[in-house]
Amino acid sequence: MIIFAKEFDPKDYHRLAPILKGCLLSLLIFPENAVIRKSNAINLWIGEGLVEDINERTAIETGEFVILDLLICDVIVLCGSEKDPLVNKFRILPDVRRQMELYVEQFGTGINRFVPKQKKLTLGDLDFGYSIDSVFNVGASYLNFRPQWVKEFMNLEVLQLGRWQDSPLHHIEVGSEEFLKELRNLTHLKYLSLRGISRIFNIPSFIAQLERLLILDLKACHNLETLPNDISSMKSLTHLILSECYLLEGMPKGIEKLKNLEVLKGFVISTPGKTPCKISDLVNLEKLKRLSIHIGSEVVIRDWEFESLEHILTLEHLKISWSGSDPRSGSFRLHFPPNLRKLHLECFPGQSLGEFLFNMRYLGKNMELNITGGKLESMKVDFEWKHVRVLRLKYLKQLNVDIDNFKSFFPMLKYAEIKQVSNHSKYEWADMSWIL
Repeated sequence: MIIFAKEFDPKDYHRLAPILKGCLLSLLIFPENAVIRKSNAINLWIGEGLVEDINERTAIETGEFVILDLLICDVIVLCGSEKDPLVNKFRILPDVRRQMELYVEQFGTGINRFVPKQKKLTLGDLDFGYSIDSVFNVGASYLNFRPQWVKEFMNLEVLQLGRWQDSPLHHIEVGSEEFLKELRNLTHLKYLSLRGISRIFNIPSFIAQLERLLILDLKACHNLETLPNDISSMKSLTHLILSECYLLEGMPKGIEKLKNLEVLKGFVISTPGKTPCKISDLVNLEKLKRLSIHIGSEVVIRDWEFESLEHILTLEHLKISWSGSDPRSGSFRLHFPPNLRKLHLECFPGQSLGEFLFNMRYLGKNMELNITGGKLESMKVDFEWKHVRVLRLKYLKQLNVDIDNFKSFFPMLKYAEIKQVSNHSKYEWADMSWIL
């Protein structure tokens, strides 16, 4: 492990290592006391070139080390339960923020950012007088665009028009999706987020021509129906985020050719013939670390369709969600990759896990298991849950949990969170010696 921070006094911001200082400065775009998700911060840093691949470490891993160092330096603090060992949100300490703002007044940031905060915004009306590197929407809920609006942003590398907050209450609308046509001119773009924007129905095919694009975030674009037919030309792409795009019926061609892809969220399995890309194609993604799969309603999965997952040797996080309630759609056997560290099942339609967790008994230790929603009634399986260290059970109305005998099911458990599960509204337990 490489630690970038050395003997830092949190009162002396100037002594931060350059990579930490640059990453921390970029977080000034967020409102004071804002709770920031780690993945949002790291994606921003990747887009702005503040973190990158170093030797055998990916840019994502570099970003995680930066956050660890910022925590060690006491300039940011984790937000969430003190018992939870895997908190993924943080905020900047107020005294540190004031030091940063004074620093920017004196020396600037080195990156020209436009950070709209007003509720209504029209792009194309402004004249900055200098080149803009990054646009990050902090507060605008209604977006309009003049014709040829991109003339102000020809060297743009980061374009975050969507929301950065977790809550869907932060609604964003566009007057028309015609603004997307201008994106073809942003050839320097590395990070594009349209997350949570309504009234976007189609992503034009020329998006695939943005060959420098690293991150494409379309999460929660609830009106989105179609993607480009083929995205194989997006060779640089490391993040493709399509979660909560419930009207999508299939995946485009060429995903299996994106050799740099590390994060693929929202991979849709729908009725046969709707998508040319299959689960087995993902074996070609030699850097894939995080994968989420959405199984459409009325889709019945065959056992062999998920066997290939165990051959994705780099895969560490796997989420599977169901939109249908037919228990047959959850009756297939799930084969796990050997290095899996986190499994999340959402709206599982079966009453019992049964043989669904096929080779889970052979996985290593220190694994996190999340089960959210669905019809699950029993956690009983024909193996010991000895590899599970972190367990989260939420919104399972039909699952009865006996707290007194809970740890007998999970003999190596170190942390458990139970919320809205049948006979328990909220329960949290931690082995504090493990956290300390």
